[in-house]
Amino acid sequence: MRANTPQPGAYYRYCADARAAGVAPLRIGEPGYRPALDRDGDGVACEPYRGR
Repeated sequence: MRANTPQPGAYYRYCADARAAGVAPLRIGEPGYRPALDRDGDGVACEPYRGR
């Protein structure tokens, strides 16, 4: 669950930036989403890392 809603025109260089802003995870179509942040290509960027 995220704390904030991404604002129109938002840009996050790294997932750490999106997490710090409280908007992660980002879904395709939302402001700030970009394929470079979606490591597994499932349409959700900056997902929490669950480990193995």
